[in-house]
Amino acid sequence: MNRLNLITLGVKDMVESLAFYREGLGFEVVVYGEETNPDVMFFNNGGTKISLFPIERLAKDINEANPPEIGHGFGGITLAYNGKSKEEVDSIFALVKKAGAKIVKEPETVFWGGYSGYFQDPNGFYWEVAYGDMWQFDENDMLIIQ
Repeated sequence: MNRLNLITLGVKDMVESLAFYREGLGFEVVVYGEETNPDVMFFNNGGTKISLFPIERLAKDINEANPPEIGHGFGGITLAYNGKSKEEVDSIFALVKKAGAKIVKEPETVFWGGYSGYFQDPNGFYWEVAYGDMWQFDENDMLIIQ
């Protein structure tokens, strides 16, 4: 089992999330259900896919009789966009600011020698946007881990 195909994020507001990712960030989004009340959404991005699903329904999907408690704050997960230059990181930050993301940490040189910053989407999910001059990418722009 050496593959991750899909990351599903439980979100509070599907319509707001659709607008943030599609109109704000330019993600190609496949919507199932009505645009005004989506059942589920999938991002047709390169590499590992992301889906959005209403958080209450996601909790019940895990265990209908005893769903996990939905909390607030940091859930121990971050999503990452790996850029190919510092300038690309800065341009992504300009885009997410325009889309209304909450900037948690402006891009800066970090302890491991790269350049990185963090933002939160409308549901509080943390995204890291980072660059490392030691990184290599495959033909699908996915980070090569060696």
